[in-house]
Amino acid sequence: MPVLLFLIDTSASMNQRTHLGTTYLDIAKGAVETFMKLRGRDPASRGDRYMLVNFEDVPLGIKAGWKESHATFMTELRNLQATGLTTIGQSLRTAFDLLNLNRLVTGIDNYGQGRNPFFLEPSIIIAITDGNKLTSGSGVQDELHLPLTTPLPGSELTKEPFRWDQRLFSLVLRIPGHASVEPEPLGGVPPDDSAITPMCEVTGGRSYSVFSQRMLNQCLESLVQKIQSGVVINFEKSGPDPPPIEDAPPEVKSGPQPWHCCHKLIYVRPNPKTGVPIGHWPIPEAFWPDQNSPTLPPRSAHPHVHFSCLDAEPMVIDKVPFDKYELEPSPLTQYILERKSPHTCWQVFVCNSAKYSDLGQPFGYLKASTALNCVNLFVMPYNYPVLLPLLDDLIKVHKFKPTIKWRQSFENYLKSMPPYYIGPLKKALRIMGAPNLLADNEYGLSYSVVSYLKKLSQQSKIEYDRLIASIGKKPPPEPGIKVRWRGGGAISLAQRRDFNQLLQSITGESASLPQELSSKEFQGFHLALLNKTLKPQSLRNPYDIPRSQLLDQLSRMRRNLLHAGVCSLRGQDPDQLHSVPIAQMGNYQDFLKAAPQPLRDPDPEQPKRLHTFGNPFKLDKKGMMIDEADEFVTGPQNKGKRPQGESSPMQGGGPKRRRCMSPLLRLGRAYTPPVTPPASPRPTAGEFDPHIHQGNSHSIGREVICLLVLSVVQCVVTRLPPVLLTADYDKIFHFLKQIQGTLDTRLIFIQNIIKEAARFKKRVLIEQLENFLEEIHNRANNMNHMEAL
Repeated sequence: MPVLLFLIDTSASMNQRTHLGTTYLDIAKGAVETFMKLRGRDPASRGDRYMLVNFEDVPLGIKAGWKESHATFMTELRNLQATGLTTIGQSLRTAFDLLNLNRLVTGIDNYGQGRNPFFLEPSIIIAITDGNKLTSGSGVQDELHLPLTTPLPGSELTKEPFRWDQRLFSLVLRIPGHASVEPEPLGGVPPDDSAITPMCEVTGGRSYSVFSQRMLNQCLESLVQKIQSGVVINFEKSGPDPPPIEDAPPEVKSGPQPWHCCHKLIYVRPNPKTGVPIGHWPIPEAFWPDQNSPTLPPRSAHPHVHFSCLDAEPMVIDKVPFDKYELEPSPLTQYILERKSPHTCWQVFVCNSAKYSDLGQPFGYLKASTALNCVNLFVMPYNYPVLLPLLDDLIKVHKFKPTIKWRQSFENYLKSMPPYYIGPLKKALRIMGAPNLLADNEYGLSYSVVSYLKKLSQQSKIEYDRLIASIGKKPPPEPGIKVRWRGGGAISLAQRRDFNQLLQSITGESASLPQELSSKEFQGFHLALLNKTLKPQSLRNPYDIPRSQLLDQLSRMRRNLLHAGVCSLRGQDPDQLHSVPIAQMGNYQDFLKAAPQPLRDPDPEQPKRLHTFGNPFKLDKKGMMIDEADEFVTGPQNKGKRPQGESSPMQGGGPKRRRCMSPLLRLGRAYTPPVTPPASPRPTAGEFDPHIHQGNSHSIGREVICLLVLSVVQCVVTRLPPVLLTADYDKIFHFLKQIQGTLDTRLIFIQNIIKEAARFKKRVLIEQLENFLEEIHNRANNMNHMEAL
């Protein structure tokens, strides 16, 4: 998971404008957003973590750290203001400490036990500055100096403030204030000559000197390509140069060559299955570990790996694991590829890693690929030219049954190997199928070193929690300027005895001062500072009006005096009341919080209307009960087709709302029972008149439908399955049996009830109605048959 930390220069010089009409700070903000859009095209960007640091003091300078979300990052980026000094040294130290805060807790550095390239946390710091002089409270500096003191626990274990998986890149803005008449040079972006450039080169990065918007976009695309998982290593030549290649022109150059010393990255590719790098062997430390030593010597951030130019044969055994890392293109890789010898290799060493040798024993080799398109670093077991033949004999000759002579040779090898290689060697032997060759006693650091590392881990955890809790808090208000008493210095002019005579000789007036003026009278006083959050009342105090707004304010005062009464004074024009900055136009939630509490709704049952910001017709549908029968039909319904005989009212028109068939479901209407003719008396409540003619038969259908709706409502309220409510269905069938009329009239009633039951998905009722329909058909057929007889 790469960590991308943006270090934005917020010094006052970032307010200078370019010929584009924008300030340097605006260009820096736009560059960050453009970088994130370019990075978002890569699928691997899902695991990226963004951080934001500016040039303020800790912890105010950390705007987005380990816990802040992407929304917080963007908000803090937009709110940056250029008001401070160019304290880039302190800000860089803050950025490195923020990245290193959690490394001792996770044990990623593995102090004293070798460096594991596959255990890394790749981080890139992108600094955007204007390249001006380095200013601080103590004055102007010509060189970049990082503070030596830091509150980060365990910083003394590494000589540099950064780590080998952290690189610094700098975008130095040099866009002029006036458009240049000369054509822009084509090609690559040159490095800048500012003070931050050496720091970039030391970490394995580089600086870019940006003179136009096109060059800025080109740099951002290059930075996106620089996001690679890897670590930086110093490669240095040891011993004589290799013999010249046959049929090659003789080299006339003398002295150190560019490929003799390279400071480049090795790519640590993640496993495609797990997404995490996997490795087996560490890079040895630059000292021989001693279990009796109470402390650990500090290590350099980048390991110094020496390579010998003597051709050697690459050694690989099938069952012995090894690690393979590709080198970043450099003069060293170019020189090795030009030799066109993919079947030979150069061994690599770490000085002082062995017990009795200054150069140490080889732990791997550099080798060109078979296709001659890259150079790879193979990391093998320590002193692999001795170990691999022993393991080969163990597999092929002894068949995993070692002899006494073989064991003696293996014991001698273990004595020359650094003890922290015992753990990886045991894992490799387990993979080979010989897990019992090494004893179970694991190598460990001394008790004092282990205790010291545990103490540092606990302190780092406490510092991590403290810093995370302090990020985002507003600074305390400044009490003011403290009045200091200049004790023992020169006497003030007002304390002189002849002050009145001096004042009268100069101005012709005498001062009314007390006879005895104490010099310590105002000691401890504070002069109040201007509170920028308070808006001045222009109508009350004319001295609060800025000089540039005096004429506008006079016109407003004249308008209020001549055209308004006392109670309708207006301190602003109508157009000024609605003048809001573009950045605050969409901030509607803060406006709602500051607005007064609205009055209570007189009809709480009505659906609440949301605010009219955006769509004024938007309704809050959370509190509304929407019936399935009242859904909007927005397209062809594929779930069910109507029969061919039914006519659809939606033909020839757009999407229409389905008409509710039940009178109880019509909003705004209450069900009124049908009015019977005056000749027939109306039945009392709870009774039902069985003698119904065909003209009033539809009222029975409505009452039956009403009973069906009441049954459905009861199901919803009581949350019971419809099977348990068959008593209501019995009422329906009781009413249906009392209907008198022709066979077609009764069939129409039953079909309408089946449709209503289908709308409410009452399967039990549908089955009973279909059986009832079959009984009616059977009775009608029997009656016709008997009449025929």
